[in-house]
Amino acid sequence: METGVKISLIVVSAIVLLALIGAFMFNKMLPPGYSGNTIEIQGNSVVKVTPDLVSIYFNVETNGSSAKAAKDANSEISDELITALVKQGFERADIQTQSLIIQEDIRWENNRQKSYGYKASHQIKIEMDTNQADKIGEVIDAGVDAGALLQWINFELSNDKQNEYKAQALKEAGEDAKIKATAIAEGLDKSLGSIVSISTSDWGYRPWNLYTSSLGGMVEDVAMAKEATTNIQPGTQEVTGYITVVYKIR
Repeated sequence: METGVKISLIVVSAIVLLALIGAFMFNKMLPPGYSGNTIEIQGNSVVKVTPDLVSIYFNVETNGSSAKAAKDANSEISDELITALVKQGFERADIQTQSLIIQEDIRWENNRQKSYGYKASHQIKIEMDTNQADKIGEVIDAGVDAGALLQWINFELSNDKQNEYKAQALKEAGEDAKIKATAIAEGLDKSLGSIVSISTSDWGYRPWNLYTSSLGGMVEDVAMAKEATTNIQPGTQEVTGYITVVYKIR
């Protein structure tokens, strides 16, 4: 046999061998029971909900010549705010620290860095039931009188409600996927088989923002916040669920 023919046979054999190995590895990666006859479906749902919490966010900002001085000044304002809220009947658990950051206050001036001491920023969240919304004005006054800056006010879902509606939204998204898959299979004169794989984009929920500070906590800003929250009732919000399911069809 000529050398050229032998080389060609070797090359062809190598290609065939690589193809067989590739096919074997591909099949190993497929889900159990996969036959090639599948359908991928996106299921989604929208659940109408009513927020059960009002959340008010303050930020306490202080400066000092040292990190400790900035922190101590911040703690003084935060403690005064918490004491005022407890006197109004709030539980300590209703007042949460969202973040506490202490860092050097460095600014650029004339193309060089200049230190202005240290800055402490403490974000505090106050939660109350929506049926206590008439106390929003008192909470705003307590925060501002203590020296805190009002950031924003939201109608939100509690953790228990989030979990409840998340489960409902994902369940309904799964049902939606099955209905769509069944309809498509029947339209193709097929029947729906077992599930090959499931993936989810989880769920979507966004608090309803009732008010966001625009003037940096100035007196006019506070007045606007109080006016915005007068006689406000939480509206219906949407919680969405998304899921992707791959079915076998036969």
